[in-house]
Amino acid sequence: MVQFPNADLSFHNVFSLFDGKRFDLGLYEAGSTKEVIFSREGVAYIFCNIHPEMSAVVLALSTPLYVLADGNGAFHLREVSSGDYELHMWMEGVPESVLEKFTRRVHLAPDSGDLGKLAIPPITQRPASHPNKFGQPYDQDARPVY
Repeated sequence: MVQFPNADLSFHNVFSLFDGKRFDLGLYEAGSTKEVIFSREGVAYIFCNIHPEMSAVVLALSTPLYVLADGNGAFHLREVSSGDYELHMWMEGVPESVLEKFTRRVHLAPDSGDLGKLAIPPITQRPASHPNKFGQPYDQDARPVY
């Protein structure tokens, strides 16, 4: 479950049209919170229908075995039993077709936990701006409230 609190002075309308989880929380006022249960694996890109500059990403995984890289890109898998695993990587802005090429089988043992260098190519272009929940461009004349 992920909570989407509104700690601002204006309304929000949080939504996602992606396969990870499709939802539309509708308008909700300052001081209130809405929740979404992500019940299946997938990536959900989340936006606000009122504020095009607001966005988030939720990765729902079907495993408790995951790790986030630090600011230098380093990570450490902790408390993982010895065995054979399939390693997947994800990075915002990198297409799934590119990420699939980095999936690999790994063997973890008490005396060898080094996975070697894992390098995703740098992002060369940012995705175009996203449409609102109706598939239309945001109102360019609207003034941000922030």
